[in-house]
Amino acid sequence: MFTSEKGIVEEWLSEFKTLPETSLPNYATNLKDKSSLVSSLYKVIQEPQSELLEPVCHQLFEFYRSGEEQLLRFTLQFLPELIWCYLAVSASRNVHSSGCIEALLLGVYNLEIVDKQGHSKVLSFTIPSLSKPSVYHEPSSIGSMALTESALSQHGLSKVVYSGPHPQREMLTAQNRFEVLTFLLLCYNAALTYMPSVSLQSLCQICSRICVCGYPRQHVRKYKGISSRIPVSSGFMVQMLTGIYFAFYNGEWDLAQKALDDIIYRAQLELYPEPLLVANAIKASLPHGAMKSSKEGTRCIQVEITPTSSRISRNAVTSMSIRGHRWKRHEQPDNSNDTSELGILVIPEISVTNVAGERTGNGEKGRTLGEIDAQHIQGVQETATDPRTESKGLPEIRRQKSVRKMMEDGINSPGRVQF
Repeated sequence: MFTSEKGIVEEWLSEFKTLPETSLPNYATNLKDKSSLVSSLYKVIQEPQSELLEPVCHQLFEFYRSGEEQLLRFTLQFLPELIWCYLAVSASRNVHSSGCIEALLLGVYNLEIVDKQGHSKVLSFTIPSLSKPSVYHEPSSIGSMALTESALSQHGLSKVVYSGPHPQREMLTAQNRFEVLTFLLLCYNAALTYMPSVSLQSLCQICSRICVCGYPRQHVRKYKGISSRIPVSSGFMVQMLTGIYFAFYNGEWDLAQKALDDIIYRAQLELYPEPLLVANAIKASLPHGAMKSSKEGTRCIQVEITPTSSRISRNAVTSMSIRGHRWKRHEQPDNSNDTSELGILVIPEISVTNVAGERTGNGEKGRTLGEIDAQHIQGVQETATDPRTESKGLPEIRRQKSVRKMMEDGINSPGRVQF
């Protein structure tokens, strides 16, 4: 560690001690922009024998219990590196050099398992139903679920998963170690959207190291330092996958891809079904060759969202469109094309009696037209020759004129054959 980096850390330690409580929000806002301080703190944490490690861990814990949200997130960004350092020291059986890191991890854990009143927290999560739409899927695209998810959702049989209450811990042992670390990673994943890129990079790197240390793949990855195998639990690996999945679409594609492969490698060796299921699901959902660079910034998943307001298609068939189509068909302008089309129809026998729309006695209609012609214009002529249509106004008169014109053109057409 260079002298300049050591000076930055020492200045940070002394600055917070003399800081008045009223200026704490402004201090927390400006702290996240100090990239040189963050990199210096990472180097302190990575050196277990550093004399600054204990005061740094103490101040990070003071940040976490200060109640200021941004100071809490500042401490959380170092959590993956702190977990790796603790596991690496525990695997080397040099427990005394990790006392301050263990105290920090225990302090964060004991603060997170209780609420502000000191009562134990019980976290709950409702498993979403596939029969209801979300930003990730549409029920219509899945297929028929009439007898499965839909039936369960109508009866309110939603499955809720609970976590807690968690017991207080005074020290980390081989028995409760991964119970505590898994819960800490759960807290870290809850704040993933606020984590900087350097924290996501640290997460991916420590996931790879934890999974391959002590195995033949360590030589392929060229990881130096610890060569002992680090035991992991199934739940801990699932929490690692949650953070890695987020890193895929937030600027760390290459590191996340390497970490995912290493987790699958370790899960296969340990025969853990839960990490294998989650990891293979993530791998199957990734786009193939769509994201080759890891420096393109934040990425997003494209999904189709159901519109909030109902929309009617412009091509929908309604009563108004049918009525407009009927008027348009019977009010076509007279031209040569229409005449030629009418001339094509050959009727063996036709009579022109009452063609002009003359009324017959007692409302009876003439039946002198041939059967073919009567079927062709039955719907139009019955309305045009009905005496009751006079009360329907101007549109009905126009239709009568159209029918008369059609009949006259059909009679005088050169294509007609009259007998």
